[in-house]
Amino acid sequence: MQGLMMEYPLTLRMVLDRARLLFRGQQIVTRGVTGTHRYTYGDFYCRTCRLANVLRKLEAKPGDRVATLAWNTHTHLEVYLGAPCYGTVLHTLNLRLAPDQIGYIANHAEDSIIFVDQSLLPLLEQFRSMVPSFRHIVVMNEEKKTATSLDPVLHYEDLLSKASPEYDWPQLDEGTAAAMCYTSGTTGKPRGVLYSHRSLVLVSMALAHADSFGLSENDVVMPIVPMFHANAWGIPVAAMMFGSKQVFPGPNPQARNLAELIHAEF
Repeated sequence: MQGLMMEYPLTLRMVLDRARLLFRGQQIVTRGVTGTHRYTYGDFYCRTCRLANVLRKLEAKPGDRVATLAWNTHTHLEVYLGAPCYGTVLHTLNLRLAPDQIGYIANHAEDSIIFVDQSLLPLLEQFRSMVPSFRHIVVMNEEKKTATSLDPVLHYEDLLSKASPEYDWPQLDEGTAAAMCYTSGTTGKPRGVLYSHRSLVLVSMALAHADSFGLSENDVVMPIVPMFHANAWGIPVAAMMFGSKQVFPGPNPQARNLAELIHAEF
């Protein structure tokens, strides 16, 4: 006999909808190269809808692997939620690995689209030829005119500006693959670990426990653990689920910068 209460799939769409309905005025802050970017969860939701429309325009299919090569920023967070809620699999590439290892990982995962921070284009240039499955390269967080040997490249803000801020998110099964991380290859070649929507939602709920991080709407959270490392321990998604203000250190997570952010935002 099956129960009749709370028949609701545990997917990341629930996190998106919760942020839009309950915490749309809460802030997301990123320290960039030229200054501080600040917007709200309401703004985030609209931009994530635009991103989903971009993925559809780029002909991303359910189950396609969407890679990121990025620092901890608000744009990375948009792909973090937007890609899996669209139905693709987020694949965060570890920018601290050697280029040939990153290339092996991206090729093994058969990543089809990569979202890359402008400052990391020189790193991507070193392994792009190893990943024939890349169909599109999208440059994020551009501080100046992009100069790269990679051709062609698309520009994140241009794509979003032309996309609709409304999107009818699909109803996914909670067992659908949502995110992928690879080991560093210390005991052989890197191996992938696949997270389901359900697993990420349950991890987020656990991070609100009193004996865990105890996250709540009253907290200010700064994910210093890289978003490419074990999904930053699940903190960015959990903070969104519970409406915490999020502060991202951006491309220069040095001690002085972190201390200045703590002084300014906490």
